[in-house]
Amino acid sequence: MSARPNPPASTPEIPPPASAEGLWPRLRSWLPALVALLLTALVLAAMRLLLREVSYAELVAVMRSTPASHIGLSLLATAASYLALMGYDWSGLRYVGAKVPPRVLALASFSGYALGNTVGLGVLTGGAVRLRLYAAAGVDTGRITQVIAFIALSFGGGIVAVGAAALLWGAEQIEPIARVPAAGLELIAAAVLVLTAVFIGLCAWRRELMLFGRWNLRLPGPGLAAAQLLFSALDIVTAAAALWFLLPQSEVGFPALTAFYAIAITLGVISHVPGGLGVFEAVILLAYRGHAPLEQVAGALVLYRAIYFLLPLFGAVGLLAWNELRVGVAQRVGRAATQLTPLFLSTLTFVVGVMLLISGVTPATDEATELLALKVPIEVVEAAHFLGSIAGLALLFVARGLLHRLDAAWWTAVLITALNFWLALPKGVALSEMAVLGFLLLVLLASRREFDRRASLFAGVMGWSWLLTVGIVVAAVSWLLFFVYEDVPYTSQLWWQFQFDAHAPRGLRALLAVVLGGLGFALWQLFRPASGRVAAATAEDLLRAAAVLHAQPVVSAGLALTGDKSFLFSESGKSFIMFGKRNRSWVSLYDPVGQRDEWPELVWRFIEMADAHGGRAVFYQVPPEHLALYLDAGLRAYKLGEYASVDLTQFSTKGSRLAHLRHALSKGERDGLSFQIVPPADVPALLPQLRIISDAWLEQASTREKAFSLGAFIPDYLSRFPMALALKDGRPVAFANLLATGAREEIAVDLMRYGADAPRGAMDYLFVRMLLHYQAEGYRSFGLGMAPLSGFANHPLAPRWHRIGSLLFGHGEPFYNFQGLRAFKEKFAPQWEPRYLCTPGGLQPVLALMDTAALAGGGLRGVIAK
Repeated sequence: MSARPNPPASTPEIPPPASAEGLWPRLRSWLPALVALLLTALVLAAMRLLLREVSYAELVAVMRSTPASHIGLSLLATAASYLALMGYDWSGLRYVGAKVPPRVLALASFSGYALGNTVGLGVLTGGAVRLRLYAAAGVDTGRITQVIAFIALSFGGGIVAVGAAALLWGAEQIEPIARVPAAGLELIAAAVLVLTAVFIGLCAWRRELMLFGRWNLRLPGPGLAAAQLLFSALDIVTAAAALWFLLPQSEVGFPALTAFYAIAITLGVISHVPGGLGVFEAVILLAYRGHAPLEQVAGALVLYRAIYFLLPLFGAVGLLAWNELRVGVAQRVGRAATQLTPLFLSTLTFVVGVMLLISGVTPATDEATELLALKVPIEVVEAAHFLGSIAGLALLFVARGLLHRLDAAWWTAVLITALNFWLALPKGVALSEMAVLGFLLLVLLASRREFDRRASLFAGVMGWSWLLTVGIVVAAVSWLLFFVYEDVPYTSQLWWQFQFDAHAPRGLRALLAVVLGGLGFALWQLFRPASGRVAAATAEDLLRAAAVLHAQPVVSAGLALTGDKSFLFSESGKSFIMFGKRNRSWVSLYDPVGQRDEWPELVWRFIEMADAHGGRAVFYQVPPEHLALYLDAGLRAYKLGEYASVDLTQFSTKGSRLAHLRHALSKGERDGLSFQIVPPADVPALLPQLRIISDAWLEQASTREKAFSLGAFIPDYLSRFPMALALKDGRPVAFANLLATGAREEIAVDLMRYGADAPRGAMDYLFVRMLLHYQAEGYRSFGLGMAPLSGFANHPLAPRWHRIGSLLFGHGEPFYNFQGLRAFKEKFAPQWEPRYLCTPGGLQPVLALMDTAALAGGGLRGVIAK
């Protein structure tokens, strides 16, 4: 299939999936949304129950009366906590034996945690930041993955150990709250601390630990393990102190708070609610219930959210904006940092949108109301309030466009921010709101060059996950409105009250506009029809693709000409993405092909095209040097295997290490074999003979033709490339088609088969002759293809994806010749380079890999067959 854009710059259009998929697949796609809605409802209900005796006026009064000294101490504790968090990165880098400049470590750690703490899923979001910055500093992808895993495990182990120490210290204070005997709490805490000490002792005694008889865990040294435990203790204690300085004095001492803090953080992570919002607060409120006025505790929690979560996000965005402006951005790490700007600005814009919505349902101060009544017409106040809420909703949607680097999203964000900067005055003399909007406007202006994608803000359909997130925000703001005005009796007359002190009616009108506007936009996005279809690849499409292929050096892209893929061409027609579709997976084979400066736009268009039709975008066999392109688009990278290529500038059959290649060459000659390279123009005449060899090979191997990422015996495809032959008595007995381009830098083997009458070792002979031939022709590299699941880490510290891959590589031979394929390629002493699957997280990579395997196998039946 191929999309036929008209004009050429248009996006391929595909109809929505058929409705005959069955009930369960449709329900399954909505299951995460239902879970998220249930969690939101539970959190809001719990907060309403805990705060039923607290009024909004009391909450505001508590925050305003908080001494500046307490806020200052909280700020210092927050700074100390983020400094301690850098220790996680230091330990992780030392564990894997990598070094980066201190400024890079500080930027990666601070930015990663600032983003992760705000968005939630810190290991995932912060991991993307680390992958970008550490890779730019020269650390390879495999070691960065281990660093991220080390940080995640260290955080989990550290919070358990520190929580246990706090529990042991404050067991008597925790007993009446937890309703567990102090002796039992002390016993649990002591057991955890003993296990922690045993682990450190084990690190001093052994360098590796075998788990379950299968996985080798490389242990850190005792010094590194102790140092990391110290960093964890400093982090958790100082983070808890940042909250402690804001809380009222009570019977709950600092050790007890630290224990509850550890519990609250853990439950927040488990809930997957962004930043643990609501879950964390519920635990702390429960801990202080009956021990301190809850309005004071709630006020402290709001201030803590602003100090520990939002201020670092503002700081990270400011650092990235400064990096945009300062001299020296041409450095590799500087460029990597600037490319993170859209991700951070998108997050900040979303936060500001939430702020405007909250401002729309909360009253202005009495002083501001009196001032407005004297100086500003009521119509202006009402309009400013109403437009501010609509602007907040708009920013929630514009944030997605900023994430996608859209030029239109940048302009819209700038205009909305500038307008609301001035509307904050008649809205309620909201000086703090003006400061936040002014900051956002400045960083948007400083980051102008990062938003260069000239596409419509609503060109693609917004995914349900983003719409769900907006819906949850609107639900939370609605809850806040009823909490703020719980003492105001509802009557129909409220909607028509227009006085300066009529805050509740003003909030109701603003919220109604937000709900109706959001609902209308969501329905338009969810039910807007697909506007066309994808046609089969035409001869014209293949000619256009062939012209692009000939002008670029990546020979594996020659698989575009098999005729079983769709094409997404760039506006200039000088680049394209080749892809296939199965179920909900839209699978791009390799990177985009063609001019490198057009790749980012193609990647975004492909992701948006998949999103627009309810699918998942998948990029298959991505090399490590281009991973940042997909991470910037919000995807995650999963290792697939390793690609083998022979460096022809260094290749030689001399020496004992490659004596088997000399033996294969001499044996083939003794068996009467000869070698020939057939140019593309002469290949069609040979195809009848080669067809006989191919059919016999397929029958002998009890398999059938593959597709998509593997070549097949397709006459039109084979006739476009050179063919290597092993001949006996003038007849072909083995062949291999070779992928080549006009760049003449690289050559790669694709389809290779041999007949029943081929002497044993004929393929080894053919490969050695091909290597020597193209070495003499001046080529630099010979590609042998990918070995799936090769090179995966097999210890518990590795990601779960690696452990599963390693298990399949070791025990999956009945289904696929994983080890045999690796062993065959290893004969030629190749260089191995990782290849990755880039797709959204969660269960998406598993489903994407299944669909990709079905594309390559020609269906599910082909996946099972070798």
